Amino acid sequence: MSYTLIRALNLLFDIIIIALIVRVISSWLPISKENAFFRIIYQVTEPLLSPIRSLIQKTSFGKNMMVDFSPIIVFLLLRILRSVLTGILG
Repeated sequence: MSYTLIRALNLLFDIIIIALIVRVISSWLPISKENAFFRIIYQVTEPLLSPIRSLIQKTSFGKNMMVDFSPIIVFLLLRILRSVLTGILG
């Protein structure tokens, strides 16, 4: 039971990380964001990125930033959360 739960959580984390990578790479390319695939990617990733982005913008460091660091922070938080959950369930 525990093994199945750990595998399911790892799969979920992998899907989220892949969606974040696709979103980051697509933001660098001139691709239409109106595509159904990219709308799904944005719907999956925006709930994770927007709270981090708003927290960064509230700081003095984040007010004049040209680069969005929220995906990096979300990657780190997902990595930490994955390690904690795997340690608790494993």
